Amino acid sequence: MKVNLIKIGNSQGVRLPKTLIEQCGFGEEIELEVKGDALVLRPSRPVREGWDEDFAKKAKAEPPLLPDHMSSEWDETEWTW
Repeated sequence: MKVNLIKIGNSQGVRLPKTLIEQCGFGEEIELEVKGDALVLRPSRPVREGWDEDFAKKAKAEPPLLPDHMSSEWDETEWTW
C-alpha cells in the first residue's frame, strides 16, 4: 500500500487507515523503531510485561542459573556469621 507524506507543522506524517490500526492493535501510543531502511510501528506494551513468566521459567531452569549455596574462602575466613 502506498501512502503520501502529509505536512504537519514543520514535520511530516502518514495517515494510517482505521482497518490497519485495528488489525495491528494500536492504541493511543505506539512504539516506533528504525530497522535498516524500514520504519517499524508496533503496539506499545507496559515496560515489564511478561517478566513474571520469564522469571518463573528461569527459576525452573536446568541446570540452575545460580547454585543453592554460593560461598568462597572469603566467606569462611573473613565473614562473621
